[in-house]
Parts: sequence; C-alpha cells; structure tokens
Amino acid sequence: MTYCIAMWLNEGLIFASDTRTNAGVDQIASFRKMHLFQQPGARCFALLTSGNLATSQNLVSRLRSQLENDEQPNLYNAGNMFEAAEIVGEQIKAIIAHNTKGQQNAGVDFGCHVLFGGQIEGEPPRLYHIYPEGNFIEATEDTPYFQIGESKYGKPILDRIIRHDTNLHQAMKCALISFDSTMHSNLSVGMPLDVAVYRNDALELSSERIQENDGYFQRLRESWSTGIRQLFNDLP
Repeated sequence: MTYCIAMWLNEGLIFASDTRTNAGVDQIASFRKMHLFQQPGARCFALLTSGNLATSQNLVSRLRSQLENDEQPNLYNAGNMFEAAEIVGEQIKAIIAHNTKGQQNAGVDFGCHVLFGGQIEGEPPRLYHIYPEGNFIEATEDTPYFQIGESKYGKPILDRIIRHDTNLHQAMKCALISFDSTMHSNLSVGMPLDVAVYRNDALELSSERIQENDGYFQRLRESWSTGIRQLFNDLP
C-alpha cells in the first residue's frame, strides 16, 4: 500500500509520499512514488502514484518516452496544466485497458491513482487528482489538498489544520505529522519519505528524502505524541 499527499496553497504546492510497497507480509520493498518532470524556467510537474505498481511504473515510463517525440502531445508541449493532466489521464486509461484486455485477471486490480501538480509559465500552479478511468478533479480553495492510498489515518490532522492560506512551512509540518499518524496505525506505509515544496513562479522543483533517523522528523513525532497525551490529560 502507500500514502501520498499533495496540497495547493496560496504560496505554492506541497508534495509528500512514502516509499513502502508490499504484496503480503513477506513481500515488502521500497519504490519511489514521487516523480518529477521539468524544464527549469518554463514548466515543472510532480507526479505521485498509488495503486498497482506495474501500472504506476508503466505510466512514468510512457510519459518520459513521450518527451522524446515533440510531434505527439507530451508534458513538455502541453499548452496548459489542464492539457497536461489530460495527457496523464489518457495514459493511465490506455495502460489499464491494455493490461485487462482479453485476460482472466483473477481479481487483480490494475488501477492507479495519481496526484499531479505543477506550473507552466504564464499560468498559476494547479493540482489534480487523476483517477484510474482517466478523469480528474482539481484542487480548489475549499478543497486545497488531496490524499491517495491509506488516507484515513492521517486525514483528521489535515482537516483541522490545512486551509488554502496555510503557509508552506506549517503545511509541510502538518503533512509530516499526518504521515507519522498513518505509520503508527498502518504497517503498509513506511519510511523513507519523499517531500517537495514548490513556491509560486519558481518554475523549478526538487525533492528531498527523509530517512527514519532524520533528527527533525524524530523531534516532530515525539513532540506531537507528548502534546497529544498532555492535552488528553488536561481535558476535563
């Protein structure tokens, strides 16, 4: 399983994903679920995946392969973010249709959910949740964040804290606490984490990996646990 968060905020975008993938208690591995596509100074995108690993990897490979042929629609020649999201959606739909055609799937779910966000020069940043069917929804001021994967454990803290005007530092702190809460309750989500913070109009994006022994993350999770216990003890 997996857990990914993306936020569309007044100051920019936040992306975070875990790396644990499992197909049973004895089949646990780590795979990157955050993928960056960018032409610095012109456009940049982050793509986070959840669901069937083969579908996810196929999707990223297809999107990168498209970039080699400028005559076909691809992420680097899309006219706007909406068209870029359509390109991703069409590829997801095509991959799933190809994998399921004429096969006895034995209950295999080839589905893949994607969080896709970024900015193209000349328009503001945008963020989408793209479904296995290829359609998608866009983040708004009323709904400024999306989750995919094991979302239920980390959702309460996001609902209470995240607003469109939440600053990027507070939003990333909230995202990390959301991951800590999820990992406490679900062993299928685990370290290391990949995170990225994008400020409006930077038109360049880089990710950072947070390891299990990261000092700040350890202090954050300990302070959060201590604070919750103290608040509970102080309740009438």
